[in-house]
Amino acid sequence: MKDKKLFFFHPNLNVKKQIHLAHEGISAGFPSPADDFKELRISIDQEVVRNEEATFYARVSGESMQGAGLDDGDLLVIDRSIEPQDNKIAVCFIDGSFTVKRLKVDVECIYLMPENKNYKPIKVSEGDELLIWGIVTYVIKKV
Repeated sequence: MKDKKLFFFHPNLNVKKQIHLAHEGISAGFPSPADDFKELRISIDQEVVRNEEATFYARVSGESMQGAGLDDGDLLVIDRSIEPQDNKIAVCFIDGSFTVKRLKVDVECIYLMPENKNYKPIKVSEGDELLIWGIVTYVIKKV
């Protein structure tokens, strides 16, 4: 089972579309007494983009990372300026193909770990061409 291609998009921060944000937050328990409804305006791009020049979006294609909450069609926010570390979810370019996997950095090698038991880990060997392209910082889902 091979991952499909990832398609990358660069955020357009020139157009700052702002949406309403409930100031007090929304209770996930019992409803709170209604006080005056206060709202602010925010831009999703401004919330999820920390380094504009190094940030890209890509859509998940495939099911190898479902256990990490990355489902087919989800939008990933990827920051190329973050240093890759063990256990981070990364977009990797290995042997000519992009994939998104969790990094497992071992003393002797690196593994690209799926989060779905139907997929096998990818052991990066000395002859493999690996580029850790960026670190996933946010996942945007449609519900």
